[in-house]
Amino acid sequence: MRRAYLAVGALALIAVLAIAGCGGGGSSSSAGPTTSESKSAATSETREPAPAKAASEESAPAAGATKAAVVKVMNTPDLGKVIVDAEGMTMYDFHKDKGTTSACYGACAQAWPPLLTKGMPKASGGAESSLLGVTKRKDGTEQVTYNGHPLYGFVEDRKPGETNGNDVDGFGAEWYALMPNGEEPEDS
Repeated sequence: MRRAYLAVGALALIAVLAIAGCGGGGSSSSAGPTTSESKSAATSETREPAPAKAASEESAPAAGATKAAVVKVMNTPDLGKVIVDAEGMTMYDFHKDKGTTSACYGACAQAWPPLLTKGMPKASGGAESSLLGVTKRKDGTEQVTYNGHPLYGFVEDRKPGETNGNDVDGFGAEWYALMPNGEEPEDS
């Protein structure tokens, strides 16, 4: 009888984990726009974002971070040296933000996921630790700032070094990559 209870309990646990794994990632099964369509598509506040990254790569604002974020520098083909996250994905600032206060939530944060951290972020590979900071988001998570700018990724950057979000007008303001000194690229 005890084995029957254990078997039922194990099956129930598997079912709960399967349901949890299938829920709430916000990803879509429809194909996103091609890279050439990225900049114009990102300008619509009502546009459904491109498919989300795999759960292990996702930076969902509600989930929060589990460790300190790492910010480093990468040389990109289009913009030269820019600030990137630990995986080499370009980080952007948003001109609608007020100082270190983020203005990007909801659909905006799905298309431009904030770089979250647990505790003080770490600088590596050319990033300036003196320019790193943290700001609290409305949901209580901590977002990384660089030179006073909250940092965001872009869902249309699909591999390290891409800069598809630079000089994009979306969700009410412009988005730009940041150079190691915390400024935007000069051609922006």
